[in-house]
Amino acid sequence: MENTLKNPYLREVEPCGAIHVWIVDGGYVRGHLDEEFTNFGQHFRCPYIPTDEFWIDDEAEHDERAFFVVHLKLEHQLMAAGMPYERAIVLADEAERKARRRAGDVAKATHHGQQLPDANAAHERLWKKLENGVSVWIVNGRFVRSVFDIDFTAGGHDHVYEFVPTGEVWIDDAILEKERGFVLLHELHERNRMADAVPYSAAHAESSHLELRCRHHPDELHDALAAEGWA
Repeated sequence: MENTLKNPYLREVEPCGAIHVWIVDGGYVRGHLDEEFTNFGQHFRCPYIPTDEFWIDDEAEHDERAFFVVHLKLEHQLMAAGMPYERAIVLADEAERKARRRAGDVAKATHHGQQLPDANAAHERLWKKLENGVSVWIVNGRFVRSVFDIDFTAGGHDHVYEFVPTGEVWIDDAILEKERGFVLLHELHERNRMADAVPYSAAHAESSHLELRCRHHPDELHDALAAEGWA
């Protein structure tokens, strides 16, 4: 890495045993260390994180730190013992789901399991409706992770997630305002490419490349968004 990288740490919170738990500037991490950094990470998944640290992205809205620590603790323990990430994340996801259920998230959203959650309940506010009819919503990320997909991160759209209504793009309200434009660009570009029959893997890679370029050249973001229909 270039030697001009700054310190991503924002503040240390309650430790998890011998592990130091840090709130970090996730936008900076995504822009300079790992464009695929999600809501949290640990050393055996993200080698740039010290072995005795958990990193959790600074959250704009709902506090999910306790859930993330449950996940990280088990994932770190299993991978330190030699379990592959692909198996460790399945078990860590299940532990996180149980923590979310204990907190009452699932019961509140499904009326104690008596019905499927309403996707519209995830809506926080309409950001914009585009000329092509696509609606971009800021959504309650905690709600989405608790009742739909525990791995939902940053944003998504109807061509990837079956629970996102047709013609919608969702932006996680956990993403800080300063980062939302970059996430929006990724999701709009990816959706437009998939609408042209480009497979998800290729569309995602292309969108990640475009997002990263704009993170390093923010003066290009406005024109890049306009090219995706954001006008």
